[in-house]
Amino acid sequence: MTMNAAVVADAEPGTVAALFRALGEPARLTIMRHLFTGEHRVRDLTDHLGLAQSTVSAHLSCLRECGLVVVRAEGRASLYRLADPAGLRGLLAAAEDALATTGAAVARCPSVPEPQSAP
Repeated sequence: MTMNAAVVADAEPGTVAALFRALGEPARLTIMRHLFTGEHRVRDLTDHLGLAQSTVSAHLSCLRECGLVVVRAEGRASLYRLADPAGLRGLLAAAEDALATTGAAVARCPSVPEPQSAP
């Protein structure tokens, strides 16, 4: 999943919107940012982020189903990592550039709903 301008330009708008919905949950972004440091178990993430195990598991499941993270078994543990760290880093950097251009307008926009919290 290498992200570049051609892929985004040719992608179906509904698919691009789904990607942004997957990334639109603050807890998922926090988990993904933490995964930039390397592989983690659910337990590691709950300890580091102070989120409930069920919340972390639900968000990791969503991110895995969306193809943004991958999991591998190590003994009885499951280790999660980003599927494409370079592509996701580029996407998040582009988002930060857009925010620098627009300021906090998007955060104040009444047309953008607040994200739904996971269980």
